[in-house]
Amino acid sequence: MDNIDTRPKKTVADSKTETTRTILYKDINGSNRLFGGRLMEWIDETSGITAMRHCGGFVTSASVDNLRFRRGANLYDVITLVGRVTYVGRTSMEVRTDVYVEDPKTGMRHMINTAYMTQVCIDDEGKPKVIPYGLEISGPSEQAEWEGALKRIELRKKRRLEGY
Repeated sequence: MDNIDTRPKKTVADSKTETTRTILYKDINGSNRLFGGRLMEWIDETSGITAMRHCGGFVTSASVDNLRFRRGANLYDVITLVGRVTYVGRTSMEVRTDVYVEDPKTGMRHMINTAYMTQVCIDDEGKPKVIPYGLEISGPSEQAEWEGALKRIELRKKRRLEGY
């Protein structure tokens, strides 16, 4: 069995990913607001890239937790997604993706969504493989994210045992 505690570590900043999009007609719903499914697609892409940067290989999405919509976004709004690794286990990692709408006049960003995704590191055959890097925690906010990830993992296990 691999000893994951002896792995070299990467920092959160090493794999941080920022993606920017403009909301176009193909991205809106019947209410002329950003379609939630499109936003989920963008979150999945940003999360996946963040995870790939951390593990140095391919990943697949395993789950999404705490997808919270705080406010909407409209046609032609500029959207920025920021992905950060919050936890690294043996074969999976958690990525937090924050989504902002940006005011083009001031450059100020306003958070509209947060999601936590579990990404699994996979080999060329699509089988889970050990992530070669641990995560170096720096500061209280990164420590809080790590501890939050542990709680989300336990909640997922409990939900699975209870059948939902």
